Amino acid sequence: MRFPSPVLRRVTAVLASALLATSALASEVNVYSARQEALIKPILDRFTEESGIKVNLITGGGDALLTRLRSEGRNSPADMLLTVDAGRLYRAREADVLQPLHSDFLKKVVPANLRDSEDYWYGLSVRARVIAYNRERVKPEELSTYEALTDPSWKGRLCIRSSGNIYNQSLVAGMIATEGADAAASWAKGIVANFARPPQGGDRDQIKAVAAGQCDVALVNSYYYGAMLQSGGEEEAAANKVALFFPNQDGRGTHVNVSGAGITRAATHVAEAKALIEFLAGEEAQHWYAERNNEYPVREDIEPSKRLQSWGEFESDSVDVTDLGRLNAEAVMIMDRANWK
Repeated sequence: MRFPSPVLRRVTAVLASALLATSALASEVNVYSARQEALIKPILDRFTEESGIKVNLITGGGDALLTRLRSEGRNSPADMLLTVDAGRLYRAREADVLQPLHSDFLKKVVPANLRDSEDYWYGLSVRARVIAYNRERVKPEELSTYEALTDPSWKGRLCIRSSGNIYNQSLVAGMIATEGADAAASWAKGIVANFARPPQGGDRDQIKAVAAGQCDVALVNSYYYGAMLQSGGEEEAAANKVALFFPNQDGRGTHVNVSGAGITRAATHVAEAKALIEFLAGEEAQHWYAERNNEYPVREDIEPSKRLQSWGEFESDSVDVTDLGRLNAEAVMIMDRANWK
């Protein structure tokens, strides 16, 4: 038997290393993300640095991405859907564009009420829907619950987004789950009666309106407030005129929702998508969500950032966020009947 020469062995070793390197570079995952690129790409880049898995990112509106996944079907290039609000995650499962992701790690670190019961998606960060109030015009002791905002004393003093906004739909769905449909309907009517102006704009616009005195209170997601405080300029100045209040602390707790992710049914890079979702539930990513995006960690063993802690501790409701999607259609009907535009 003839043995290869030392030169040939070295050439073979070099070729083998090149093939391994090529294989590593070829490892990738395609992500459809409803999160803006600036809010997610830095942590995806860290994943690539640590794993060697390239992330191909496509961003878009949550509803638009779901429509795209449905139209692409099994030919979709997407391996993973990253989106905001449990309502949209529920819709994705109902549209049959996700497949189960069985992960002992994710089941351990993501609370049961913040993930799909059959593993189709997992929450990755938590956002609270809170009351933003004008520091000069409202005293915190005047505030208590979501329901109290329907009192006639708040007539002409409330700003809020439209009924077409998924965050408001989920808030009403959460009320249906905890208080019943009749109570949710009564609340929606009371809220509409107290509008300071027709619903318009996003959550940042509600905060700006409170700061400008166009209204005294607004319902917003807490992370928008944090983002404005970090923004500099006019947005930061507006946010500094406003404070946050966490309602229903003596009852069911403040309404919370999630951003989350699942693996698409058409995925061809399943292992890579699983690794990415587990990474996003890991300690580094959970701290990053809090520090950079002003969202609460989904994990109970991770401390919120100092900024989030400065807003105070709060009790969140324990609603299974799957109910926010399951009851969405009923919530929309209630809002329509209340003439919530």
